[in-house]
Amino acid sequence: MIFDYNTTRDKLILAEYGRNVQNMVAYICSLPTKEERNRHAQVVIDLMGFLNPHLRDVTDFKHKLWDHLHIISDFKIDVDSPYPKPAEEAMHKRPEPLGYPQRPIRFKHYGKTVEMMIKRAKAVDEPQRRQLMVQNIASFMKVAYVTWNKDTVADETIVNDLRELSNGELILDENYTLAKVEVRTNAPGVRQKPGSSNSNGSNINKGRMSLNKGNNGRAKSNNNGKRK
Repeated sequence: MIFDYNTTRDKLILAEYGRNVQNMVAYICSLPTKEERNRHAQVVIDLMGFLNPHLRDVTDFKHKLWDHLHIISDFKIDVDSPYPKPAEEAMHKRPEPLGYPQRPIRFKHYGKTVEMMIKRAKAVDEPQRRQLMVQNIASFMKVAYVTWNKDTVADETIVNDLRELSNGELILDENYTLAKVEVRTNAPGVRQKPGSSNSNGSNINKGRMSLNKGNNGRAKSNNNGKRK
């Protein structure tokens, strides 16, 4: 007995349509008259759209289906397509290599974005607008510093780093105070379990108001946790 495995079959050109569609397209290519090929091709196009309903959200999805029909046939199908036949050369064209920036980042905790922002700010000639950009850059630098270092940072450090990154061209106004950035020990929205201890080892429930027995039958206590 000879078994028919996928490893011995022809390679699937577009796997999302399956082997049955590819066999149908191969059958259409073998039909003798164009009238028959056109009729069968329209049926296969409808089937391809049914198998991939997400393509209906794509602009001009019918055009894409007809392009896929030509691709599945290895550009051999001869039908009257309502759209231009895609170029076979464009399918095998390799993309241009994407250049990767090789220049090192001076302060990695600020990132490349801060250097780009400083470069844009240095090109601004209007003094008021330039100072506003400097303030925004400094505030962003403080947030980035605390995000990566998990510690507080003095405004003088941000001012000095900004001056160094801009080669002394961007200086923050002395009267401007950067917003305070707090360090969170827990992720936002994560609640600490009842009865667990804080960093000082004390119970986090101590000093909180809890419910003890009252008129409704529930317990009520004061701030020291003693029953009334």
